[in-house]
Amino acid sequence: MKNVVITTAIGLKSNEVEFFIKSLRKYYKDDIYFLVGEKDNDLKRKLAIYNCKFKEVKIHKHDIQLKRYEYFLKILEENKNIYNQVLFCDCRDIYFQSDPFDYKYKGPINFFLEDIPIKQCEFNSKWIYKTFGKEIYKEISNNIICCSGTVLGSFASMLDYLNLMNEMVKKFPFKKRLKYLLTFKRDKEGRGCDQAYCNFIAYKKYFKNSYLHSNHEGPIATVYYLKKIKFNDESQLINELGKPYLIVHQYDKRWSEFSEKVKFIKKDLKLI
Repeated sequence: MKNVVITTAIGLKSNEVEFFIKSLRKYYKDDIYFLVGEKDNDLKRKLAIYNCKFKEVKIHKHDIQLKRYEYFLKILEENKNIYNQVLFCDCRDIYFQSDPFDYKYKGPINFFLEDIPIKQCEFNSKWIYKTFGKEIYKEISNNIICCSGTVLGSFASMLDYLNLMNEMVKKFPFKKRLKYLLTFKRDKEGRGCDQAYCNFIAYKKYFKNSYLHSNHEGPIATVYYLKKIKFNDESQLINELGKPYLIVHQYDKRWSEFSEKVKFIKKDLKLI
């Protein structure tokens, strides 16, 4: 059976996802699935060049953050008995240093931590407080942030995860500020509140054998809050065990430290 990477690129230009695709295709030959918009024609052509699949959806790019879980679920339901392991991830701010499935993951579903507690991040605190309320926030705010932008597990576990995420979106909507309630407009502050649902699921142990990988020793780096940025001689970001991470996420938020390394890697991939 094959593995699959599923992501969304609605409204993105082809050059915004090419680093993601080319770095992944250097190590990985199985399926890559993108959600795209109706008008993303240049992007669709680029995906075809790199043998990527796509699902066209009619939704605004600012709404896809939460709606993506519905479409991810449809993709898996349409491809039963095909895939073994599944990775859901962002794409615009991710590049790969190896095959993301080439690792001995410890759980049927794997979550990946950042480097600070929820309570030390204004955004994550707000998302949890304004979806689940004060009591849940107090209960889990001392835990390390769990990143919703990279989740990996077995096909069956990921089906369950997607169903849970869709349930959370409906049951615990982000509480909009009054001016947005009155005007029926989207509240931009709530755009990333799937982080709240992911942390709730991870820390309330909805999955008995789930595993939370540390940011500084695990296989995936979410670098916004990463305390130690260290590269090997091949410009690969390495963890505190001296091993290259499989995935580097949010590198654009630490651009001063990553710019020269990314340029080197892109040159190797013939992107510049």
